[in-house]
Amino acid sequence: MSQSLKDKKILVTGGTGFIGSALVKGLLVAGAHVRTLDNNSRNAIKRQQDPLQELECITGDIRDADVVRNAARGMDSVCHLAYINGTESFYTKPELILEVAVKGMMNVLDASIAEGVHELVLASSSEVYQFPPSIPTDETVPLIVPDVMNARFSYGGGKIISELLAVNYGKKFFNKTLIVRPHNVYGPNMGQEHVIPQFLIRMKESSTQHPTGTLDFPVQGTGEETRSFIYIDDFIYGLMHVMEHGEHLNIYHIGTDREISIANLAQLVATTCGRQIRLVPSALLPGSTPRRCPDITKLQSLGFTPSISLEDGLKRTAEWYWQNMQQQ
Repeated sequence: MSQSLKDKKILVTGGTGFIGSALVKGLLVAGAHVRTLDNNSRNAIKRQQDPLQELECITGDIRDADVVRNAARGMDSVCHLAYINGTESFYTKPELILEVAVKGMMNVLDASIAEGVHELVLASSSEVYQFPPSIPTDETVPLIVPDVMNARFSYGGGKIISELLAVNYGKKFFNKTLIVRPHNVYGPNMGQEHVIPQFLIRMKESSTQHPTGTLDFPVQGTGEETRSFIYIDDFIYGLMHVMEHGEHLNIYHIGTDREISIANLAQLVATTCGRQIRLVPSALLPGSTPRRCPDITKLQSLGFTPSISLEDGLKRTAEWYWQNMQQQ
């Protein structure tokens, strides 16, 4: 059953992050009353400048049970996005990733139950699949941690634990529990921890150093590895659509079904910058996934399909990064 977001009181954890800040703006446009909880660890508070209406921002740690309960008080719904991301962190901070995942999720659940919040939206990740056996991958494919000794899987493992908690607490304590699995969301002001901003910044720096000729362009792996990318505006519209139309205890991919190799992505970035490149392959980080592309049939069945092409999204993202590189 469709539920309007207008006048709903919604807590967004991680609300000053890349996705969180965009979601907040979308919810405000829809007429929701929004409160955010974030420790602003990535100095992302600037993303919330000039809010569309009064926005209540709580600065605190998702691992602090008292802070989370205070943030949940009086809310109708919690969108739980607070997490640590960026591939580098998978390898360098696995214990922190798991602590934020498990304590954060438990605190959100305990606070929601204590304060009578009956709706929960959990942002999971495509990393829960690791090495999916089928491409495109639908929401029923088993979730795995291939090797507990590989620190990379701290991220996906934390998301799997969060999903288990959300589903099993959701059956007993919530009227509506939704899980979304984002697939490579990108756009302006997303930091430097992800492949698209890294490519854009590297391309601009190389072009400045070498104004003419073909540029050598390093990539991890052979370049044949694949991903699918969804622009932030499309992602937020999709997420809000799931919040309005999704069914209790259901899981939805939010992404695009366009699978692209990293080599072709690099070529698109080069084209955006008006340059020619020569790929320089290198070793993959241990545990990196060779292919990833979601089946978005379930999302489309709710009436939503992404509309912004990768070419258009890259252009918008490039313009932002090239204008703001000195501030990054």
